[in-house]
Amino acid sequence: MTQTRRLWWGLGALLLASFSVLLYMGADIHRQAPPVPAKVLSEQGETLFTREDIEAGRTVWQSFGGQQLGSIWGHGALVAPDWSADWLHREAIAWLEMRANAELGKAYTDAGVGVQAKLEAELQPLIRRNSYNPDSGVLTVSGERAEAIKRVQAHYVSLFGAGSDTAGLRETYAMRDNTVDTVVHREQLTAFFFWTSWAAVTERPGSSASYTNNWPYDPIVGNRATSSSFIWTVFSVLFLLAGIGLLGWHYAVYHGKEKVLTPPNEDPLLGLVLTPSMRATAKYFWIVLALFLVQILLGAFTAHYQVEGRDFYGLNLAEFLPYSLTRSWHTQLAVLWIATAWLGTGLFIAPAISGYEPKFQRLGVNFLFLCLLIIVVGAFAGQWFAVMQKLGLARNFWFGHQGWEYVDIGRFWQCFLFVGLMLWLALMGRALWPALKRQDEMSSIVGLLFLSTIAIGLFYGAGLMWGEHTHLSDVEYWRWWVVHLWVEGFFEVFAVAVMSFLFVKLGLVRGSSATANVLFATIVFLSGGVLGTFHHLYFTGTTTGVVALGAAFSALEVVPLAFIGIEAYETYTHSKATTWMARYRWPIMFFIAVSFWNLVGAGLFGFLINTPMALYYMQGLNLTPLHGHTALFGVYGMLGIGLMLFCIRCLKPDAVWSESRLRTAFWTLNIGLSLMALLTLLPMGLLQLQAALEHGYWYARSADFMGRPIFDLLVWLRVPGDTIFSIGALVLSFSVAVLWWPKSGKPMIAKAETASVPG
Repeated sequence: MTQTRRLWWGLGALLLASFSVLLYMGADIHRQAPPVPAKVLSEQGETLFTREDIEAGRTVWQSFGGQQLGSIWGHGALVAPDWSADWLHREAIAWLEMRANAELGKAYTDAGVGVQAKLEAELQPLIRRNSYNPDSGVLTVSGERAEAIKRVQAHYVSLFGAGSDTAGLRETYAMRDNTVDTVVHREQLTAFFFWTSWAAVTERPGSSASYTNNWPYDPIVGNRATSSSFIWTVFSVLFLLAGIGLLGWHYAVYHGKEKVLTPPNEDPLLGLVLTPSMRATAKYFWIVLALFLVQILLGAFTAHYQVEGRDFYGLNLAEFLPYSLTRSWHTQLAVLWIATAWLGTGLFIAPAISGYEPKFQRLGVNFLFLCLLIIVVGAFAGQWFAVMQKLGLARNFWFGHQGWEYVDIGRFWQCFLFVGLMLWLALMGRALWPALKRQDEMSSIVGLLFLSTIAIGLFYGAGLMWGEHTHLSDVEYWRWWVVHLWVEGFFEVFAVAVMSFLFVKLGLVRGSSATANVLFATIVFLSGGVLGTFHHLYFTGTTTGVVALGAAFSALEVVPLAFIGIEAYETYTHSKATTWMARYRWPIMFFIAVSFWNLVGAGLFGFLINTPMALYYMQGLNLTPLHGHTALFGVYGMLGIGLMLFCIRCLKPDAVWSESRLRTAFWTLNIGLSLMALLTLLPMGLLQLQAALEHGYWYARSADFMGRPIFDLLVWLRVPGDTIFSIGALVLSFSVAVLWWPKSGKPMIAKAETASVPG
């Protein structure tokens, strides 16, 4: 059996085993999810909430942005509180205040430390006791707790309305007045918030831990990290060290043993024949840059809300462009422009691989482009109407705002996008088919490229696996199939295959060695990547088994990043292999930046929040977007830009590129991202972490803590980095745009003898 065949069998066995476990644990998550009671009754028989109230409340929460305004169980936006943690603490304090007044005749906060400790010790077994009856579906609470619930409910009805007593909080949380349109809807919203907090503190049957593994940390109610979180954190570190050792041994034994390949004297891609469909992909890259610029603008609005609340330099922007909307569009555009860059790259590269232009391929490329434009405009318009409470709850799920971060668009638009991806898959398949039938040293790379194309098309379908009233734990499970497996998983396999093909096509790497390296890299990446999905689900109503699998396999995701310097060095040596490679200097420089941010953003900042103990305290703090920004843009954004520039280099083979502009764009984007991370997100996250450790998670997300002057200063410190980053995006966009502009008095085409040297 050849090495290539062994690697294919290994990859197949890995995927079969990994997805079998992933699906089995998904079924377990469904079985073990926190129950949604049919009724919540007081001991006196008063009905506080019904299941219909809780489900309607979740729909209300989704309609105004869901995870884009505050968070639930730690997943979502950061300016407003985590509503489950906030409700839990407010309910506990209301209960303690009533007890203190009844027993001592004074406020809980005025009592001595010993008295407070006594009251808290009395509270914990009462609030943690599971009084849900699975036979009747009734959750019974004491009269005292029922009164505490009503007090917290009144606070939220005021907050999501226009109450004067909560006006200051709305300003801090960047919420517009009447975020929720009616009193009935506000009361239903509180039913959903209560249920999420109840699951966070109520002990699972047969366990001393809550349904969310004691998240959030709040010592007043007895929520502390579980012993299993500590144990599996230790094992996570051990798995990381073992993985690094094994991969290091593999590199020592097998890496760099082949003779260096002598590159050709001339650029092989200069003879590339551009087909009509390949030329038609140019518009994809134009729209990539347009979406990138709009995303940056929306990011500026979103970040500024942290300083002025609802205003943008005095303009009450929140009244027609609320924070939850700017953040929704900002996060979705990040995925959209990066995905569009990769889709365009695939459509460009497929005919180049096979040397075949199928009939009506250009028509398909143009039609898909039109569909993508319709989806973006239609989905974003629907979200505006939803967040502004103009769409109605009945239509929100299908045409408005689903409220799930990164998969927010209405279900109709999701289905439309899935159909678009199926069209992309068909266009890729018909163009690659002749190459798939060939049996040569490139067959495996082409096969892996096509399989990743299939996965990209099909795995977005995981976002269609939940319905309007599917349990929150089940939604989170499927949502991370999209965010983790679709965005972070199979797009990366696709990119590795494309880059390997390009280097083979350029004559810099042997096809046989590239095939083995790509298959091995895919095995290493997916060995941790598939089951590593569970590290997002530690505290979403799951059991210890999810914690164990997530901790063990997410550590393996970091293993290949320990050797990322080798990959970066090899990429750099490719750029220096021959003089004509200067034509591809800046695409390759962006590939090198991908290696750097893979190490820093995905590796260092990713593992910082990866283990159960770390994430227990850090989930939903600014250390999360520290990883998110540096990994999403630093890795996938830089990769998208690099692939785009490579395709444009081939689309405009004789156009003169401005070396100075591309140099400026490259360094300003990287420096700007670094400053954003180091001057704002990292220090804010560390301050929040200290507050969470000392006082509880609720405090680290509270208005009292986040409203301190130091946080205003740290947000303003984003301005230098954001400005530099924006300059880089503008320069990059201009550098690409001028390639299509006629230049009067200046040659548009470089001379043959200088074509290998960038402008």
